[in-house]
Amino acid sequence: MTRRAALSILDQTPVVSGHSVADAIAATIELASLGDDLGYTRFWCAEHHGLRAVANPAPEVMLARIGASTHRIRIGSGGVMLPYYSPFKLAEQFLMLEALYPNRVDLGVGRAPGGDQRTAQAVAAGSYNRGELFPQQAEDLMAMLCAPGTAQLPEDHPAYGVVLQPVVATRPELWMLGSSDFGGALAAQLGYRFAFAHFINAHGGAGVARAYRKDYVPRTGAASQRPYCAVAVFAICADTVDEANALARSVDLRRLQMAFGVNAPIPSLDEARDLFASDRLGPHEYAIIERERPHSIIGPPEVVAERLLQIQQDFAADEIVVLTVAGSYAARLRSYELLAEAFELSSTATA
Repeated sequence: MTRRAALSILDQTPVVSGHSVADAIAATIELASLGDDLGYTRFWCAEHHGLRAVANPAPEVMLARIGASTHRIRIGSGGVMLPYYSPFKLAEQFLMLEALYPNRVDLGVGRAPGGDQRTAQAVAAGSYNRGELFPQQAEDLMAMLCAPGTAQLPEDHPAYGVVLQPVVATRPELWMLGSSDFGGALAAQLGYRFAFAHFINAHGGAGVARAYRKDYVPRTGAASQRPYCAVAVFAICADTVDEANALARSVDLRRLQMAFGVNAPIPSLDEARDLFASDRLGPHEYAIIERERPHSIIGPPEVVAERLLQIQQDFAADEIVVLTVAGSYAARLRSYELLAEAFELSSTATA
């Protein structure tokens, strides 16, 4: 059966137990290059702080490196946690990336802390605003990054009339990330593209996407003049059912870590196998595992592809963004290869 859809990659720079952060960063760069070769649409880096399982607190730095080792794929943040930052400074950073890699840069923003509240206060020097200023920050960012000659800030704004460098002819695409109706509604109001995090909230997202499309207001000077929606899904493909089951065990343990607030690297395949073979998991742990299963799609390519297409249809999504975290870096690469084959992406590896 022919399956065609725009596929993108969301990367969290996962740190697998037994590996260093340097290994995780190298694996992110390798995955970006593979995605570029396989025909994925975009490669997004997520921002997190204070976590041992994921190791990218600065997507804008990682994107500068990834852009230099890729040629075609769009690169972007999925996302930058806007409450921490000055919209003006963020606009400067992503205009610099746009200057380096014209027509390839996405700026996706979110309002979550990307870590616990204590860490958020450390990142924000004790003044984390918990997202109260997010709508105004998002409004300012859109005004600053509209097409040249159309950007309009009010005269009483601190950035009014200030030269925004680098001065370039193109602009990054603006995206809003969300896992509730708040993000969808704000994206529609401000004219952002919208990505719903199904991997965070596996329930109700299709309704949020429909409301976003219905309520979308085009923004003068914005890169997009129509609603554009993506759904971000956690998925792992494996060659066989047995391999998929082995990969699922690491994911189950990672979900348990998150449920119990355990700050540790991603469990390796061997660690997951040994724990599930023991009697250390009780009914409470298995209940959490079952509760979290809807957040993940794990199986052979035909199973994963069909489920992804069903979610895309439910959301009427323009594209699917796939997040894959596994207890093996090689398994993660193989998963994206299998998905590219299943969706018949256009490979540039031999071009």
